[in-house]
Amino acid sequence: MTKLQKLPVGIQTFDDIRNDGYLYVDKTKYLIDLIDRGKVYFLSRPRRFGKSLTISTFDALFSGKKELFKGLAAEEFFERPDYRTYPVIRLDMSLTVTDEGRDEFYESTLDIVEACAERYDLSLERTSPSRMFDKLIRELYKKHGSVVVLVDEYDKPMLDVFHSPDKVEEMRNTLRNMYIRIKGKDQEIRFAFITGISKFSKVGVFSALNNLEDMSMQKHYATMLGYTEKELLENFSEHIDTAADEMKMNKEELIEKIRYYYDGFSFDGNARLYNPFSTLCFLKNPEFNNYWFESGTPSFIARYMKDKKLTVEQFRGYEVSRDFAFAPGEIETATAASFLYQSGYLSLRPGVLDDFSLDYPNREVLTAMSSLLIGNIFGAHEESNKSRVSFRESIVSDDAKGVQGEFNKLLSKIPYDDYAKAAANAVPRGGDAREWIYRSTLLSYIYGMGLDVEAELHNRKGRADMVVKFRGHIWVMELKMTKHYASATECAAAALDQIKEKGYADAFDEAMLLGIAIDDNERQITAIEAEKKNNA
Repeated sequence: MTKLQKLPVGIQTFDDIRNDGYLYVDKTKYLIDLIDRGKVYFLSRPRRFGKSLTISTFDALFSGKKELFKGLAAEEFFERPDYRTYPVIRLDMSLTVTDEGRDEFYESTLDIVEACAERYDLSLERTSPSRMFDKLIRELYKKHGSVVVLVDEYDKPMLDVFHSPDKVEEMRNTLRNMYIRIKGKDQEIRFAFITGISKFSKVGVFSALNNLEDMSMQKHYATMLGYTEKELLENFSEHIDTAADEMKMNKEELIEKIRYYYDGFSFDGNARLYNPFSTLCFLKNPEFNNYWFESGTPSFIARYMKDKKLTVEQFRGYEVSRDFAFAPGEIETATAASFLYQSGYLSLRPGVLDDFSLDYPNREVLTAMSSLLIGNIFGAHEESNKSRVSFRESIVSDDAKGVQGEFNKLLSKIPYDDYAKAAANAVPRGGDAREWIYRSTLLSYIYGMGLDVEAELHNRKGRADMVVKFRGHIWVMELKMTKHYASATECAAAALDQIKEKGYADAFDEAMLLGIAIDDNERQITAIEAEKKNNA
């Protein structure tokens, strides 16, 4: 059996990947193109999407590590008559300390600049981040000529404290004063590349950097980070074959499932990309898990969802104008849709005419968002996990009362004000807004429990509210509000009758049909009608 090439899971250093024989998907043609056509760039992408590896690759290019690029598109760069090395100032702002007050943040920023100086045997006076950064550029220019500036995770300090506007502004001012030196030192800088998760703080932090080119939405660079399907199939074919053998699936079936879980990120509304971190994790250990989410979902996302009383379903198919992606504003005033898009939890899709719509990129992200919502509702992880086990057991044992009980535990934990706010923010696709809130909450719960669920599954006669699938068991569910009926029992029976009359379960040989009656005053499921369909 051929030994598979090592996969660089979690490795963000270009030198390590190339020196230690890890598989590398060649993206260096984009880097050379950027160097050839401009000077100062900004790129936003979600976390764990290859930004740090890109910064590391630029570092190796400008530092003259020719041997690392053998066989890659950038190899020719070193053969150009005008090629020369440059000193590289590399600022990794994820290393800043943001939870111990302004002074510690200030000192940690000084540490980052000082480490860059020490790389070139320079000793700088510890004054302020902006003055120290300015002095570093000046001294390197005197000693070596033009310099290269690479800034990774520029916005991490602001995102860490987004819930505190005063702290955000304080950090923004400190970083603005430092980053503005990039413009002031234009003659001394050969190339600058800045990355971050969001574009929000770019508006304030880089407001005076009018020579900064934002390439985040440019079609030419839409596939610069992440894997296209072509790259996946060409570079990982043997790994996919091995995974298919381990999982006892045919290759085509496995690729379809990998696509479902990890594909779907888009930064131009057209090209689709696989999450590189999740894809590598899966191919190294073939199990369909939420690798991206479990690798360290920032706490600010969970807190943001809780503070804003967000539902998961309200952003599916959410129509936005083309300007939405280009002018997000500041983090403190951004809409929820813009905030989640900038953080990588929503992705662009082609919309009506020339506009866009939003949706979750794939199953992994949808499940992650649902898990965050359910975690916020239950509070304690143990209670959420206990409900997960009970709900799954109810599904596989055809226990309709058990399903009702777990749903009601969830609904009972949501404060009345949260229902009111969610209803005010709801974007139902027709019908009762209150019913839409309950349906979207239950959908989020099922996603968060790790089950397959399809919402509004269409057939020629209509669409079922929810179709749940788990370990060969299929449940077709229809929700109705009791206010439209004489009793809860009549309401549940009408929901069950609709499933049968509309043929929502016709595509399945076996299924549990569940009519659900919800009392908006009680905010509970007050009646259910269940029936087992078996065509065997």
